[in-house]
This record gives sequence, structure tokens and C-alpha cells, in this order.
Amino acid sequence: MTRITTFLAAVGISVFSTSSHAADCDYTVESPLDLEQSEVDAIYDCVKAAMAEGYAKTGDPVGTAYRDWTVTATSAAIAGAHSNRALLTFANEIAAPQYLKFEEEGVTMPVGSVLAKESVSFSKKKKMARPGPLFIMTKVAAGEAPDTNDWVYGGLQPNGKPMKFKQAFCHDCHSAWADQDYLAYPLEDVRVTP
Repeated sequence: MTRITTFLAAVGISVFSTSSHAADCDYTVESPLDLEQSEVDAIYDCVKAAMAEGYAKTGDPVGTAYRDWTVTATSAAIAGAHSNRALLTFANEIAAPQYLKFEEEGVTMPVGSVLAKESVSFSKKKKMARPGPLFIMTKVAAGEAPDTNDWVYGGLQPNGKPMKFKQAFCHDCHSAWADQDYLAYPLEDVRVTP
């Protein structure tokens, strides 16, 4: 038994493969929000290779490069946003200096900023975690996307195929963080220290 499998078994998480998903991990609590951080870490470790491989499958430039960017948190965490998924955000070299300040007012991200947010999805019915979408935000030049304050939202499914949705679907939620240039940040407990 490998060290990671031994650790996962110790915290009540099992790993198994199915034909449809490269990595699925069981969990035993009623809700993902009840998971301890060590359990979230173990689940993330279980699916992280499958996430990176899946997002890169179609050759999307963000899906193939984001893991080389700056990670903005010490661990994936479940904040309640994005349907109670465990999230871990990466910032490209243009975005990282400003984003890592985690400022709450007067934020203006530079044009060319790209944020990629990995997600782990949880099935409450099956008590199983698996790779979720890679959510992507790109800051474009002033006036290029006026309806979304010059942010373009995108995403990749776990198999690397682009997600299709209306920009308002994302931006309507991000409007709650207008003073932060429409950015949400990782939970304070897991933010990296710049």
C-alpha cells in the first residue's frame, strides 16, 4: 500500500477508479462543508494529478500552463462558493503581484491578468469527490467586455473541453466583490503570505 493510500485510509477516504473518471475519492461526512482541512488536503492530493491531466487534454493554453503559475493558497479549501467545491486558485505572472495583496478596496487588476481556479466536486448522494471544472478569469482591455467590467469568464470541464455559459452567470456572483475588481480570494486560513 502506498503512503498516500495509507494516509487516505487513515482519514476515512478511499481511492478507486472508474471508466468515466480517472480519480474518485470517497468521503464519510454528511456535507463537504463538514470536512476537516486535513481531509480536504487528502482529497485534493487524490485528484490533483487527474485534474492537471484532464484540463490539459485539449491543449487549451491555460489548461496546459496554469500549474506553472503562482499558487495563491497553501491548500484547497471549501468556501461555499462555486457550489461548495474545494477550490485552489493560480495567478499568472501579470495577476500575481496585485492579487496576492488580497486587498478589499480600490483594487484594479492589470490587463492580461489570468486566474485559474481548480475545483473538486462532491457528490453528496454518493459521498464521492472527483475533479471539477477549471474556472478561468481573464482581465481584458478597458471597453472590451463592458458588461462584465472587462473580465472574461471561461472554464474547462475535467476532460479539457471548454465550458459554455453566459458571462452574466459568473459576473452576477462576482459583482458582490466590485471593490476588489470583482475578485474573490481564498479563505484567510489558507492564503499564502506574499
